[in-house]
Amino acid sequence: MNRSFLSRRQALQSAACGFGALAFADLAHAMANPNAARIPGVTPRAKRVIFLFMPGGPSQMDLFDPKDFITRKHGQKIDSPLRKEVTQVGTEQFLALKAMAPVRPRGQSGTMISDLLPHLATVADDICLLRGMTVDNPQHFGARLQFHTGTFAEMRPSMGAWISYGLGTENANLPSFVSIQGGNVREYGSAFLPAIHQGTRLTVPLDSKTLPVENLRNPSDSDAIQRQRIDFINRMNRRLVGDLQGDANMEGMIQNMELAARMQITTPAIVDISKESKSTLDLYGVGGKDTNVAGRACLLARKLSEAGVRFVQVTLGQWDHHGDIRTNLPKQCAETDQPVAALLKDLKARGLLEDTLVLWSGEFGRTPWSQDLSGKAPIDKHGREHQPESFCTWLAGGGVKPGLTYGTTDEMGYRVVDGKVHIHDLHATMLHLLGLDHEKLTHRHLGRDFRLTDVHGTIVKEILA
Repeated sequence: MNRSFLSRRQALQSAACGFGALAFADLAHAMANPNAARIPGVTPRAKRVIFLFMPGGPSQMDLFDPKDFITRKHGQKIDSPLRKEVTQVGTEQFLALKAMAPVRPRGQSGTMISDLLPHLATVADDICLLRGMTVDNPQHFGARLQFHTGTFAEMRPSMGAWISYGLGTENANLPSFVSIQGGNVREYGSAFLPAIHQGTRLTVPLDSKTLPVENLRNPSDSDAIQRQRIDFINRMNRRLVGDLQGDANMEGMIQNMELAARMQITTPAIVDISKESKSTLDLYGVGGKDTNVAGRACLLARKLSEAGVRFVQVTLGQWDHHGDIRTNLPKQCAETDQPVAALLKDLKARGLLEDTLVLWSGEFGRTPWSQDLSGKAPIDKHGREHQPESFCTWLAGGGVKPGLTYGTTDEMGYRVVDGKVHIHDLHATMLHLLGLDHEKLTHRHLGRDFRLTDVHGTIVKEILA
């Protein structure tokens, strides 16, 4: 037998096309999987986001932005700053309503935080407080939709879907976007983006019998049998896609079915908090009378983020206090304060806070004047009306300046006089911290390019570390 030996140079020259084929195969695999991890356009400061959503509108005056003028005028009539054509039910008297508890400087930074949030006060130097936030819609549904999707009128992808679309997933066995205790599907939907980017809704399990995700348990006798079933269904689906000459909805269904099968194997261990240490469970308030649900939700958020989920949204409580805010606001704070502070402490202890952006916010704030829907209650039983003109949001980790308070409102706490941050600006800044250009992260739909920030948005450079 005659053997032909190749020199090292000849071998490399002969195999050059093979290297290209290997690279092309890897590229083709990434192109076939729309949720594969992608390299961001600019250097990212954060790899993932945890969005702690407080629906209903937390009162910024009671929690982060007290006003001496309102305190002095408590119970007295003040001049209305509203336009004459604006009417607010139950506010005809326009009585000033002081904060429900003292709001004091905390930590080395002196960040103003209420006595109603004693646990958050211990991590004051880790948060970046925005006191000049503003949105455009005074109603819950519209404001919530704008906060989540950038618009309050149209069907658009949520910010979690945009981030999934822009970055893909860090863990192929998990969705890149999870919504814990999520509400309206439009707040975690993908709209015209590929279906794989829609948030997976997760319910907080309060016992071992409750499934956090529907059909999470594998009913098959073995994973091998389940795999055969999925492969058989996918072959039939692929044949249908071929007959239809491509169908985006069918492709999304195939991808989601594959992901669901992988989730049945990996997710149960991730969402199981029973193996967490007692000290960790106690830190979050799991098992506590007031903190059990929020504690479990925040702990799940940490576990999912640690496992590679890009965007975790946690919806906590109900902050819509039109009446008796003096009684209701302390209850809501007691349910969420310890779990939220524990999340920051836990992320920091594990070295995750540095590249995890935590966002805490409601859809808008509440007025400095009182509201009495009954028309006859004493002021101690009054609440507050909606206020989209100004409210407070805070961020932590992921490239923002810790211990910074940014933005100022007028003496009444109604209008922003310095450091205004519109929701489009917040979205642009979040994407920037993740390494994404908000003007370039677009998707062609109905003949034009859409983006999360529409045609607006400016990066808030003042808050970047």
